[in-house]
Amino acid sequence: MLALAACVPATVEPPSPEVAARMAPVEPAETAYLSRADGPHKLPAVPLEKLPVEYRRQEIDYASDMPPGSIVIHPGQKFLYFITGPGKAIRYGISVGRQGFDWAGDAVVSQTRNWPTWTPPPEMIDRDPKLSKWANGQPGGPTNPLGARAIYLLSNGRDYGYRIHGTPDWWSIGKRASSGCIRMIHQDVIDLETRVQRGAQVLVLNADGTRPAKLRVPPPAPVKKKPAPEPEAATPAVAESGTSTGTMVPASLPEGPATTATPPAAAVPPSTGATTGISAPQNTAPGPQAPAAGSSSPASPASPAAAPDVAARAPTVQPAAPSQPESAQSDATPVVIPQSEAAGTP
Repeated sequence: MLALAACVPATVEPPSPEVAARMAPVEPAETAYLSRADGPHKLPAVPLEKLPVEYRRQEIDYASDMPPGSIVIHPGQKFLYFITGPGKAIRYGISVGRQGFDWAGDAVVSQTRNWPTWTPPPEMIDRDPKLSKWANGQPGGPTNPLGARAIYLLSNGRDYGYRIHGTPDWWSIGKRASSGCIRMIHQDVIDLETRVQRGAQVLVLNADGTRPAKLRVPPPAPVKKKPAPEPEAATPAVAESGTSTGTMVPASLPEGPATTATPPAAAVPPSTGATTGISAPQNTAPGPQAPAAGSSSPASPASPAAAPDVAARAPTVQPAAPSQPESAQSDATPVVIPQSEAAGTP
């Protein structure tokens, strides 16, 4: 029985779909970068003569302690390694973050998407206001910055916005051109997405190839403060309408009655020799004349109540006097100003 058992071939189980995808042979570069259809879109061809040999997809010997199916990224060399087995990996050329946007540390693959929508974050729109037209998202397509595939990464359970994704700018491969994401040629990111599984480990090395002790990401961009609103300009003072004194009053005050009208000439007192102590103004229009001696109409002084009535009937506007020094004004004949008008002058 033992001899017969030795003749029975051992049963070899087929590899799981995940392992089969991971171990799929690498397509030669001569056909890997040709134009082809992918869903509703068409991938443009990459001119092989312009793509350096080291950045073309290829299987290499690579020593790593990372498990098969994991990803190692070397920003300094601009290479992404997909670990296929002990001492083996598929190497892809990549583009990495510009100065100030580089990062390093451990992450895991959370999900993948075909022809994803791209939504620029607010800080990216601040740096490039032209991107505001995509604030609600740019649909997937050959010109979309995320390209044909996007592999989303989480670090310590948090999404820092880093992706491994395709790019229409294949000529940026081998350069520091991104805002921190890992760019790949369309055809390469499609190949990688078919091999990697959700939950796979991702290690981003330091630029010198050393393993980071902890996650290192750029500090958040400072929040731009909105400029403070300018204070409202104060309302300038304007000359009061109807005045000739040059006095300035606020524009918000209601316009008062004009105060330059000259009252009628004071009535001449009766010929009793009494004086009032008020001098009559000079150069005024002639007023009513006092009756001559012997006239049948005796002269009577104007009553205090009559002055406003006379002024209302025949106001006389006195022209503004020329400006004089105080010394010259002291010799001039005083002008009669009724008490009611003097009290109303501002």
